[in-house]
Amino acid sequence: MTAGAIRGSPGWTPDGRPSATARTPAHYRGDMPLFSRRTVLPPDVRARLHLSRGDRVIASAEITGGWAVASRLALHATAVDGEVRRRPWADVDRARLDPDTDTITVVWVDGETLDLQLVNNQQPTFARAVRERVQSSVVHSETVQLTGGGQVRVALRRDERGRLFSQLIGTGQVDLANPAVAALVDAAEARVRGAAGLPL
Repeated sequence: MTAGAIRGSPGWTPDGRPSATARTPAHYRGDMPLFSRRTVLPPDVRARLHLSRGDRVIASAEITGGWAVASRLALHATAVDGEVRRRPWADVDRARLDPDTDTITVVWVDGETLDLQLVNNQQPTFARAVRERVQSSVVHSETVQLTGGGQVRVALRRDERGRLFSQLIGTGQVDLANPAVAALVDAAEARVRGAAGLPL
């Protein structure tokens, strides 16, 4: 029986032999999509990014009022007036996609948000690139649950130059002046840094 063939599937006889109408593997080219559309970043927009040496565009998407670009080192968003907002991936806490509105909401580590409303149904490719770049900046993380409902996420992240640093992101009421809270967070940071062989 030919590798990859499924007994009883169309084009094959019940005993596993190709039927007279089956195409031979040499003629098989696979299923092809009816349409293949790739977003092309305009040259003038690319020029305004001022990519540093070693950086490159991974994915781009037209958004309402400009363009969003995921490069190897940072997330860029351009506006109609030509201004470019650029922040490295280590500044992104998380990003979520609302498929109903084609909007990616980026939550920065400082609590601010950025809404990127995509046009021309470009969400799968660009959203995937954003997710992969954020994940690549996180080396290790641990979440500390605090009494009172708050929590702190301690992450070891990689900056644009590849250097590792620890990052603390708190939710709820986190009082680091409280010795008990500070002790829990310090212990988590020590564990996260220790996992990569870094001193506290």
